[in-house]
Amino acid sequence: MALPGSQTEKSLKEAFAGESQANRRYLAFAKKAEEEGYKQVAKLFRAAAEAETVHAHAHLRVLGGVKSTKENIQEAIAGETHEFKNMYPEFIAKAKADGVKPAEVSFDYANQVEKIHAALYQKALDKLGKNEAVDYYVCSVCGNTVEGKAPDKCPICGVPASKFTKIS
Repeated sequence: MALPGSQTEKSLKEAFAGESQANRRYLAFAKKAEEEGYKQVAKLFRAAAEAETVHAHAHLRVLGGVKSTKENIQEAIAGETHEFKNMYPEFIAKAKADGVKPAEVSFDYANQVEKIHAALYQKALDKLGKNEAVDYYVCSVCGNTVEGKAPDKCPICGVPASKFTKIS
């Protein structure tokens, strides 16, 4: 299969990005529909989001983007590190220069959390194969990700522990 550098590879990458974004967008739409009392519409958005995930995963598999767990963790570390060292600092600076405070805060929260993700992935890589049970909690406001138990107060955005979701 001739893929690297081909138009098909470009199309698969574009399709993966589009399906991935549609998944996130539809989940946000579902949350809003729930808040507004439209439970059936929320359910439809969640169903479509799941279908978009199926499509995205299929495209990623064809691209060879899913490797061994060790390689996947290494790629995740590299990606998270790029985000907190390069991408988000640039975005934060641009948002400051443009005077768009909500974007600056959003980028700052993400930047802080990407550092945490890189460290958690490194810890997982170091312990790969040991199968130690660890609980993870995610802050619903800033995305802070913690091991063990939710903190009484999020150290990034300041919300209480009740705003953290335990990941199963």
